[in-house]
Amino acid sequence: MKIAWFCIPAHGHTNPTLGVVKELTAAGHKVYYFSFEMFREEIEQAGAVFIGCDGYDFDMEDKGNADRVGKDKAFATELLVSSTLALDEMTTEKVGEIKPDLVVSDSVAFWGKLVAMKHGLPYVSSTTTFAFNQHSARYMKETPWDIAKMLLTMPKIHKQIRRLQEKGYPVKGILDIVQNDNETNTIVYTSKYFQPCSDTFSDRYHFIGPSIRPITKPFEKTAEKTVYISMGTINQNRDFYRNCIHALGQTDWQVIISMGTNTEHFDDLPGNIQVYESVDQMAALSIADAFITHCGMNSASEGLYFQVPLVLFPQTPEQGAVAKRAEELGAGTSLQSITEEDILQALKKVLHEPAYKESACRISESFRACGGAAEARAFLESLAGEKVPKD
Repeated sequence: MKIAWFCIPAHGHTNPTLGVVKELTAAGHKVYYFSFEMFREEIEQAGAVFIGCDGYDFDMEDKGNADRVGKDKAFATELLVSSTLALDEMTTEKVGEIKPDLVVSDSVAFWGKLVAMKHGLPYVSSTTTFAFNQHSARYMKETPWDIAKMLLTMPKIHKQIRRLQEKGYPVKGILDIVQNDNETNTIVYTSKYFQPCSDTFSDRYHFIGPSIRPITKPFEKTAEKTVYISMGTINQNRDFYRNCIHALGQTDWQVIISMGTNTEHFDDLPGNIQVYESVDQMAALSIADAFITHCGMNSASEGLYFQVPLVLFPQTPEQGAVAKRAEELGAGTSLQSITEEDILQALKKVLHEPAYKESACRISESFRACGGAAEARAFLESLAGEKVPKD
């Protein structure tokens, strides 16, 4: 079986796929992974053939544009179309050479889905967030005003759709690109239990559980209670970290903080607090008793896999959906503000009320009961001979 796999340049979308890629290549299948130079090493280590998409006018590398994508649907559509057309000649040539049996594409790497549509190939969505439909979408905070703005920009969107049609992409409208339905074959990196409204998805959705990396650099547990704090790779909220250090420095807890490039701003740390640019998160979570997290899907899932109750501090609507579900299932509590008092109160709550730990354990059990990469491989193998329906 030969697979063309497409992903966006983001760790949170790439890392979960690598276990599946390794499982496929170990079984003798060929995976051709369309990605970006910063991920070449990891992709090749998983056994895939790396195909670079750098240098094709992907404006996502500009952080201002990346932020705008989430707020401006017309701009996002223009970026999607421009990126797809910039890649068109290369992807057409590569697909012609590879002759893949199917295309797997990240749920927001829409150019991968468009490649499958253009070349009449079976398509599989790789969803590293929750799967969203009209039922689970209520976990995302999209207001009536957001929808109204979307409708006002439709003429611009139609213009972009025509650009695709002129290049041979059989697209009728924006929903053809961005919306998956119950007929879409989909891999979701969570459990049915953690997935909101999982009973509304068809059996074409395979919930394989999160990808958990092996521990490479163990941490020593030095106190009865260990708190781990990580807000992802891009959070620069120094006041938040400063308040955490001041409040938790007065406790007898072991505190591990992964704070990216902020570390140079913090000297004379209390003896119980360790600050790093980055850590082996699996190692930190394996000894943690509480986890303050931005609720990125991977981070939250990793914490829950290790049965760690969460203090929830989401920064985006997607992360808000993860936080809402974790709180709904009783495995976490929301941080009300970044004051020292609220940080301490939230941590005491999840550390001392047993229900939070019990709920985290239930979610962990649901993750461990999933079929993982082996189930994903079997699913993809079953699709390789599937015929693409004709309109």
